[in-house]
Amino acid sequence: MPLRIAVQMDHISTVSIAGDTTFALSLEAQRRGHVLYHYTPDRLSLLGGRVFARIEEMTVRDEKGSHFTLGEPVRTDLSEMDVILLRQDPPFDMNYITTTHMLERIHPATLVVNDPAWVRNSPEKIFVTEFADLMPETLITKDPGEVAAFRRQFGDIIIKPLYGNGGAGIFHLRDDDQNLSSLLEMFSQMFREPFIVQRYLKDVRKGDKRILLIDGEPVGAINRVPADHESRSNMHVGGRAEKTELTAREREICEAIGPSLKARGFILVGIDVIGDYMTEINVTSPTGIREVKRFGGADIAALFWDCVEAKRR
Repeated sequence: MPLRIAVQMDHISTVSIAGDTTFALSLEAQRRGHVLYHYTPDRLSLLGGRVFARIEEMTVRDEKGSHFTLGEPVRTDLSEMDVILLRQDPPFDMNYITTTHMLERIHPATLVVNDPAWVRNSPEKIFVTEFADLMPETLITKDPGEVAAFRRQFGDIIIKPLYGNGGAGIFHLRDDDQNLSSLLEMFSQMFREPFIVQRYLKDVRKGDKRILLIDGEPVGAINRVPADHESRSNMHVGGRAEKTELTAREREICEAIGPSLKARGFILVGIDVIGDYMTEINVTSPTGIREVKRFGGADIAALFWDCVEAKRR
């Protein structure tokens, strides 16, 4: 039976289709005969315990410059949908959190992917700390004294916003760098929340691996290698994607976290691994499935919909 699928996302006109996971998921859903609808988070409303949005029927095409067609917006009770894809990009702020509270009203009768309550309760840089033995030494704080002591112990460190995304605001400070105090002052002025400090992993020069999991099982990976002048491996700041395979250590990591992902209803997750250490568990809008397929790996969009269709049945 065709599913009615509404995609909560940044406006489709803004996506770069060559590497966009939400677009790839939409293409596969359409190929299977499901009916797609599109809306942006600002269109959500909660009235009388019911969740509404002005949604547009959507057709997608894998054609750069002509990749979508939208129908007229229609105010719709989202409980009429079979599936909601929660796919807008972070920042993971109060606006994002509010959308999860709204969508929680209709889940699981309408299947929201990923589960909105667990998305809200699993911030990506905090969730990972539940697996301390799998990650590098990590400090979450706003206390400059704690940061200074951490650097004295570990030397080179990475400092980044706790709720940032896409590599924004990530700084690599060497043990002799004299800008720590100024950087902490700037972070304290910019962010009300604590920030995250980690031991610098030299293996990042070999790549930051994105591993994708469906329903707690690893299904593919790509390696993202930073440019010569960068410590960040994100593609939009010059990182280079490479074909890769999972190591024994990476399979061990996936096996350790898989049951927790499955228990929280996380159907699609992307973890980041540098060397032998996991640094993040991405549950909001993980990316990478088009790159995996481009390098000859699994068709993760197909595996995703196999899983969703099974859960709807």
